[in-house]
Amino acid sequence: MLECSTRIHDFEEIRQFITKTLSNIELLKPDSYQVSEKLLTRSGQPCGMLFCLHGPRAVRLTAIWETDANTILFYGSRGERVGRTRLLAAPDIQEQSYRQANCAA
Repeated sequence: MLECSTRIHDFEEIRQFITKTLSNIELLKPDSYQVSEKLLTRSGQPCGMLFCLHGPRAVRLTAIWETDANTILFYGSRGERVGRTRLLAAPDIQEQSYRQANCAA
């Protein structure tokens, strides 16, 4: 399992980093496939984000950004954990959850 650390300053950087990393797992071209996102909550408060890359032949690769531990966990198409990245700096998830709520309204 690959482990590393990095600094990410805004939510768009997280999205790009996760898309690129998930694409590399199955040797896919980044930005060639749809990536869905879902805000994760605990007791009504945001605690992370789930990202899912929908690849060819029903391949699904996922990543979970855990804001409590400030890590991103990467999972392969069989559900096995294939990588972990510790974020040395990361954006505030409260800001992202506020943006998503306003876009949905």
